[in-house]
Amino acid sequence: MRAFVAIDLPDPVISALEALQEAMPLGKPVDPDQMHLTLAFLGEQPDDLIEAAHHALGGIRFPAFELRLSGLGTFGNREPTVLWAGIRDATQVKALHDRILPALHGAGLPLERRRFRPHVTLARFDRSGPPEHERLARFLSRWEGFPSPPFMVTDFGLWRSTLRPKGAIHDELARYQLEGS
Repeated sequence: MRAFVAIDLPDPVISALEALQEAMPLGKPVDPDQMHLTLAFLGEQPDDLIEAAHHALGGIRFPAFELRLSGLGTFGNREPTVLWAGIRDATQVKALHDRILPALHGAGLPLERRRFRPHVTLARFDRSGPPEHERLARFLSRWEGFPSPPFMVTDFGLWRSTLRPKGAIHDELARYQLEGS
């Protein structure tokens, strides 16, 4: 099973991100129903390790916190491949991530080591040339300060990702409440 751990986004935030997508001059928008903030990507794992991850995640204690999306960016050096929305202050998200990873390692999950860059993917790009890069740069500078309402993060979830030609389908397997929520 291909799985990940993520924060689900509330409807007002999804609406703000959809407005951004509507203004995008290029790229393939991510389905708003699939938008989330990934805390850990588990990759393809056997069912017994997903079950172990579920039990480990259920033991995490962390306080609820406020979060606000802010800023836009791309992945891909000279050729942008992904457009994303960032986090205004990622301190709490990174602290939650830092609790999740050791719990998953302790459950026996072999995870890739990569730098954690909290973001919400908005669109994916095919290979493009300099004219499209200029259009994208203008969009990024115009929408850098897009309005996104703050929201309380009161839980996070374990999700299954099923890849399809038209895009991935994400199904929530379990939800874990944060303290004080």
